[in-house]
Amino acid sequence: MNKQRVGGLEAGGTKMVCAIGDGNGRIVERSSFATTTPEETVPQILQFFKAHAIAALGVGCFGPIELRETHHDYGKILHTPKIPWVRYPIFETLKKGLQVPIALTTDVNAAVIGETRKGAAQGVDSCLYITVGTGIGAGAIINGKLLAGFSHPEMGHISVKRHGSDTFQGNCPYHSDCLEGLASGTAIEARFQAPAASLSSRQEVWKMEAHYLAEAIAQYILILMPKRIIIGGGVMKQAHLFPLIRKEVSQRMAGYVDIDSFDLDSYISPPSLGDDAGITGSLLLAEDVYQSFKYKHHEALKKGW
Repeated sequence: MNKQRVGGLEAGGTKMVCAIGDGNGRIVERSSFATTTPEETVPQILQFFKAHAIAALGVGCFGPIELRETHHDYGKILHTPKIPWVRYPIFETLKKGLQVPIALTTDVNAAVIGETRKGAAQGVDSCLYITVGTGIGAGAIINGKLLAGFSHPEMGHISVKRHGSDTFQGNCPYHSDCLEGLASGTAIEARFQAPAASLSSRQEVWKMEAHYLAEAIAQYILILMPKRIIIGGGVMKQAHLFPLIRKEVSQRMAGYVDIDSFDLDSYISPPSLGDDAGITGSLLLAEDVYQSFKYKHHEALKKGW
């Protein structure tokens, strides 16, 4: 018997990825388009999913975003640098437009779900997923549950020690020289006046980048002690970054936390799902919310509601 088709939306700051899944995280159809304004972008999202009979939708969205279901701003994008999207009610808009159950989380939370259930972190109950692209963000699963407090983590905005030769002031519109302001793809381009992808041969670029990412990862390890660290995003297409980061992290641990007893190649690794980590996680969330909806509907029928 075929499973019900579900939809996944990876709402990124650069592009929107829409996919149809088979109910097991597998993608059977997809489409993507540029993230511009809500007025231009959202109708394309709705058109894609309306053309398919989806039973539920999972959304991994760029943030910050309000994820407390009891909060009056639930499902709204908050103080994002993407100004046209500030205060945009993405959950309510999709719910009204599609009339299906919707599960909403951040884009990095969706990615860590994808990698934990279908990718490089299968079999561990503690994983940190970091994306380094236009911005920097991270999602974590600790003891099998997504890490959250009064909001979702904003690990891309921690302070890090400056590289000794770095005079760039940083370009985060809120904090200037936080991790994202110093090490995102946007920051690399602003500092070196060229896109990161065109700087592959510039060793000084990647030594500095490894410094900043290792500074952050060392702090994350000390606080969260994750059993697996996965780093994705466009900047991490520079595969030579990984050995540099592993070496720098090991040096910062200085034997205090014995990560050198691990296989560092698998402990700090790229996503095995590649660019599909986020959309896979979104599809898995859709299946979860669909099954929850079915169960609640079944229980209501049993009670005669």
